Order: sequence, then structure tokens, then C-alpha cells
Amino acid sequence: MSVFKLRSDYQPAGDQPQAIASLVRGLEERKRLQTLLGVTGSGKTFTMANVIAEMDQPTLVIAHNKTLAAQLAQEYQEFFPDHAVHYFVSYYDYYQPEAYMPVTDTYIEKDAQINAEIDRLRHASTQSLLTRRDVIIVASVSCIYGLGSPAEYAKENLRLEVGMPYLQKELLRGLVAIHFERTSADLSPGQFRSLGNRVEVMPISEKYIYVLELSGGQLISITKVDPVSQKILETFQDIFLFPTKHFVTNKDDKEQALAGIRLELEERLKALEADGKLLEVERLRRRTNYDLAMMEEIGYCSGIENYSRHLSGKEPGEPPETLLSYFPHTADGKPDFLTIIDESHVTLPQLRGMYAGDQARKKTLVEYGFRLPSALDNRPLRFEEFMERVGQVVCTSATPADYEREASEQIVEQVIRPTGLIDPEVVVLPIYQTDDYPGQIADFIVQTEMEIKKGGRTIATTLTKKMAEDLSTYLKEKQIKAEYVHSDIKTIERIKILTAFRKGEFDCLVGVNLLREGLDLPEVTFIGILDADKEGFLRSETSLIQIIGRAARNVSGRVVLYAERVTSSMQYALDETNRRRKLQMAHNKKHGITPKTIKKTIHDITEHLESEHEKAVRANVLLDQEIFAKDPKKLIALKQKEMRTAVKTLDFETAAILRDEIQALELALDGHPNKKLPLKQKRTSKR
Repeated sequence: MSVFKLRSDYQPAGDQPQAIASLVRGLEERKRLQTLLGVTGSGKTFTMANVIAEMDQPTLVIAHNKTLAAQLAQEYQEFFPDHAVHYFVSYYDYYQPEAYMPVTDTYIEKDAQINAEIDRLRHASTQSLLTRRDVIIVASVSCIYGLGSPAEYAKENLRLEVGMPYLQKELLRGLVAIHFERTSADLSPGQFRSLGNRVEVMPISEKYIYVLELSGGQLISITKVDPVSQKILETFQDIFLFPTKHFVTNKDDKEQALAGIRLELEERLKALEADGKLLEVERLRRRTNYDLAMMEEIGYCSGIENYSRHLSGKEPGEPPETLLSYFPHTADGKPDFLTIIDESHVTLPQLRGMYAGDQARKKTLVEYGFRLPSALDNRPLRFEEFMERVGQVVCTSATPADYEREASEQIVEQVIRPTGLIDPEVVVLPIYQTDDYPGQIADFIVQTEMEIKKGGRTIATTLTKKMAEDLSTYLKEKQIKAEYVHSDIKTIERIKILTAFRKGEFDCLVGVNLLREGLDLPEVTFIGILDADKEGFLRSETSLIQIIGRAARNVSGRVVLYAERVTSSMQYALDETNRRRKLQMAHNKKHGITPKTIKKTIHDITEHLESEHEKAVRANVLLDQEIFAKDPKKLIALKQKEMRTAVKTLDFETAAILRDEIQALELALDGHPNKKLPLKQKRTSKR
């Protein structure tokens, strides 16, 4: 029986059918690594969704940043609504790693702000992997960092069954043993409270409450309840509660681990004393003994991951357990899941580079007595270790790098788009002014004015943020409506700018590197790549092809490379684009296809918020004011519920706005002098 059922309103088209068939055949033939070379707009995600449905294996999808991972998770959730699609990324909103700089004698303590919602999603991911097979995890490169033993995580759970003999104090001790926290206030994930003969528990991976009724020394009922409405959702005969932390160790193993830490500490202190490093001796002794005391007392300490080698019973240098360890394996220990590496030309270098950077920082901490040598084993996987643990791999990219080209047993091209659109025409024009040529900026303005008259939009890519800002200002002086985007623009503001661009509120978008992977702007008819002959990361062959691809969603798409010479990267991009154009035009001629510009609804978080705002903001403002006046905590609880709903549907932009509203409400509730009730957010409640 099929594990995965793909749901879609359309069927594979263009090159998708042959790409799906080739990749599936390669997987069935046990090919270790394949690459899907899919041009921009060819539907690589839909192709891979079909491959997942055909192969019927748990799947790991790795993306190179959180935003792209969220987008992919949302797409896969739409394709597989009946299955477990999860989002696994670093749970830090802010992270400053522990470090020491000997030159200035500066110690930087670890500082981190954990996002509780993302932590909850990480637990949901691992729990799904341990309990079912129809699972797709979309992850960032954080999936190669240490996570704690899946065997211990699975073993150290609390199974509760109606009719089991349980005294209330035994149940409470059981919850504390798997790191649940007791509270008398409103429950958050990973907390419990005791009320009379009831114990209420909120699992770490969910936002509902289990109400456990006890009577006569027995557990007599298990009820699932909505925490806000108190509505009964479901009743159970038995449940499993997993630990609230991934790093868990049973009592016997913990004692053995603590003994191992003490032994290592003793040996390390002797070595430091022999070298005359008395300051380092005192520093290490104080730090480690404090951590040992915390682990003995409460079973946990800040930075416990630095002792992961001892806690997991691994040998020095042995790779850590990671998210990959939670995926299923065959009886002989081989990976029994599929791995998809999205935008592999960016993601693979990230995976390769994580280990070296991590080790350089930690070696300094060890050398100067801030950590034991075993802290070096709390690390990301080396690239070769990663490849050993992922089984069969499919890389997807419009521009595969050397590694994919050399290591792939099969490269499958997906050049023909389902829409029939062809790659844009690309020409080269000079940068500097001559007697009969105005120069790149003046020519770009002429080209832009021509496209505006035809109803199109244009993009200019620059080499620096300063140049993007200056060019935007200059274009405005020339009566061209222009805006810039770069990495200093906050996420929500960036989304608003892109939405306004698609709506035609301005005509020219100026940017640096943000105008590459994943940008979908079908209204763009012309792109000017300024200073295209300045070899480097922003003008490499990969970058140039990615930028050119931004104009491939409009039938009138054109690109100009402004350059004084044709570099090797430019020549490669020109040759590859022309090769693809010939294949696409031949296909269209053979099948009588007339390309048409993609008509895509302008739909993202800001567009949704604006339209909903127009319809219902007045009613919601009045409702929020009324609720806040009567019961401020109720309004906060309602908004928290909306935030959880947004996270559940992977609508992280809305969740972020709601989170900010909640924080402002809590400050207003506490009487903060500079905070008022936030009623101007462009968001509509679904109440």
C-alpha cells in the first residue's frame, strides 16, 4: 500500500514526466547521488514531490536558509496534506556562540534567544520520525548538528494508560524525570500543573493539553483539551509523552557520564598544570565543577551539549547523533530514507564548511581552559560523515556546481517548462560612455523607460548596497519610480517592497544578491546586470545564470550584461542560456506551443494583510479594544492561539507579526509607559 498520496490540480508537463521517470529509475537502481538540473520556473519542487510519492520513503529536504526551508515546507504540505510535513531549523532567534579571543583576552559568553515555537516544531519532527513513516522533514543545515541520542529520546518517554496504577506524586515525579516543568500559571509546551485529582500536561511538540484524571490510585481518564476554549477535542486510552529536551540520559548512564567527565577533568587539569597554565586550571575546574553539580541536582545544565560525548557514551572523535539519526534505517544499519538537497550549489558548500569553522572556535576554548577537550566532539558532521548517513541523494539546482557534476551518477535535465516559456534573450553592452553610446546607467534608463511604456517592470543588479541605494535615488531624480532591497532591509519590509513592485506601485527594483534564488516576479520584462565583468561571487557563472533566470517567467523577458570584456563566467552563462533557448524553441515548434507569460496571483503575507485590513480592521480593532478592556489576558490568549495556527500552517510571517503584537500587549498589560495597545497591525484575526 502506498505511504504517500500526492494531491495536485495539475499533472506533470514539459520535461517533468521524463525527469520524474529518470530519477525514480536511478533510485531503484540504487544510484548514490543524482542531480536534477532544472531551469528556473520548470517546477523542480513538483517534480521531487512526484518522486517522493513514487518512492514511498521518509524524506529529508535540506535548504540553505530558514526562509527557503519555510517556503518549501509550505509547498510540500500542500502536495501532501494527509501526511506529516515538518519544519526543522535552528531554534535560535539570536545566537552568539561561546568564544575566546586570546589577542585581546576577551571571553564571549554564549548568548542565545530560543524561539519556543521552532523548538516545538523540532520536537514534532523527531517524534514523527520515531512513530510513523509518511514523514517529510524540510530542514536547514542545522540538521547536521548534535541533537542527542534518538534511542535515549525514544526510551525515556512516559507511557500513560487508563487503568494503570498511579499515585499523583508518582505521576508528577515521572513528568519531572523527562524534564517537564511544573507551573501554577497558564501552560506552555513542556509544562504541567496539578489541580486536585487532575494533572494537566502540555506536550513539548503540541499546543493542546492532556487532562489526566486520577482516582483511587489509578489513572481513570485521558482527555485532550483546547487550552483556550477548554473544549474537549478527543479522549484516549493511552498516550506517550516524550522528553522536553533532546539531550536526555537515564540515571545509570548519567552516573557513568558524570564519572567520565570527572576523570577527564582530572587528566586535563594535570596536563595544564604541567604546562604551567595555572589560570586555565582554576578556570576549567570552577566551570566544570559547577556544571557537574547542576547535572547531578537537576539532570541538566547550560551548555550540556558540550558534554554530549560522555552523555551518549561515544568514543573520542566519534560523530555525534543528529537529526539524521532519527530517520529510519534498515536491519543492517543502512539509511532507509531519501535526501533532497535544494539549491545544491549553495547548500552543499554550507554543509562542507560547517565543521572547520566550529572546530577553530572550540579549539581555542579548550586551549585556554574554558572547556574540556571532549567539547570538540559536540560538533557538526564532517561532509564525508554526512554523506555516509543520508543514503540516496538527489540534488536540485539550475546551476549545479563542480561537486554535483563530478559526483553524480546521473544528471537529469529539466529544461522544458510546462508553460512553454523560453529563457530570455541575453546581450552584452559596454559599461562606459562613447561617442555613440551613453554608458550603462543611461542605457539602463532608456531600456527601463521603454519597458514601462509597454507595462513591464525592470530590475537592476549592483555590486554593493551603497550603489543600490544611490542608483535608486538617481532613478527617482530621472522620474522613474524605483526602490532598492538588500540584506539590511528587514524581512517584512522586504516582502512589502516586492509586493508593491509586482502590483506596479513602482517600476524598477534595484538590488544586490537578494535577486537570485527563489525570487518569483513574472512581471519583470528586463534585467540589467551592471558591471557584469567584475569577476567574483556576485558575477560568477552560477550567479549570472541565476540572475538571468529571474527574467524567464515573462514571454518578453530580456537581459543585458553591461561589460567591457566577456569574462569566462559571462561566456559560460551566454552559452548555457543559448543552449537552453534552442532546446526550448525546438520543443515549442515541434508541439505547436505558444509561450505565455505566467499569470500568478500576487499573494504573499503583506498582500493578504492589506486586503483583509480593508475588509475587517475596524471590526477587529473594536473587538480587541473591548476584550482588552474586559480581560487583557483573554486577548493575549486568543492572539497566542492565532499565532499557533499560523505556525501550524507554516505561515511564519503572520506568526512573527502576532508574536510582536503579543509582546506589545504584555507590555501594555504591565503598564509599560512607552507601550499602547497595538491596533494598527495590518493583520486580520480569523476569530
